Amino acid sequence: MTLGPKRVLVTGAARGMGREIALEAARQGATHVGLTDIETDGLAETEALVRAEGADTRGVVANLRSSGEIRSMIDDIAGWAGGLDVLVNNAGVRDHLFADADKVGVDTLDEDAWDAVNDINLKAVWLATKYAAPYLRASDRGPSIVNAASVSGMTGAGMAAYAATKAAVIQLTRTTAINLAPHVRANCYSPGAIKTPMGDSHLAAAPDRLATARAMYGTHLIPRRGTVNEIAQVACFLASDAASFLTGINVPVDGGTMAWRGMQDVELDVDLD
Repeated sequence: MTLGPKRVLVTGAARGMGREIALEAARQGATHVGLTDIETDGLAETEALVRAEGADTRGVVANLRSSGEIRSMIDDIAGWAGGLDVLVNNAGVRDHLFADADKVGVDTLDEDAWDAVNDINLKAVWLATKYAAPYLRASDRGPSIVNAASVSGMTGAGMAAYAATKAAVIQLTRTTAINLAPHVRANCYSPGAIKTPMGDSHLAAAPDRLATARAMYGTHLIPRRGTVNEIAQVACFLASDAASFLTGINVPVDGGTMAWRGMQDVELDVDLD
């Protein structure tokens, strides 16, 4: 599976899935990998790692709650790369970042927290798509948009804003596919529980790690968390010409959880190492 010589922009690239998508794009032959995040140190680290994989790279610090900064970031990366072929809207946040863990429900979440999650998870995806569309339409390298949704957008979840925004991303992806057809494709992927620094921190801080692990990924038919590279492989496939007849789809990358949403009666590996 090879992405090929495309010019790629990945949001939320300072760590976790975004960093790995950027690295995998470079490994698969992307000529230019643009990066954006609000975390300056992590963004600089990703730049160095992507450069070591052989791609030209540029990081732009941007606050995805600002329309102006999103537009400037898109124009900056497209100008530097001489165009844009792939937009990966990976950046996202959970309600817990703006609210206490016991106040993320529909009747307890503060309005400011709701607005913050919606701004980053949904509005920023729309704005990045809006501002990237002219560059993608001008591309002759199989242009596409790849959005990060979640299994929380496909079934009920305890975080009111996160679940609502991820469901909306799936629908926005379908609408984007319709509006930008036939030249620009748009697809999304929905991760289950993935092994990321954020997930590790959540597990490490849990009073009962096994109970927390079961809540996080006990529904996976493959009884472990996914890896960031397993997500990156799917994202790069959707952006590649190998997926040239795919548009408007959502791909669950979830260890089988959406096949049944039961609970596995198996011993789970609490994989913090």
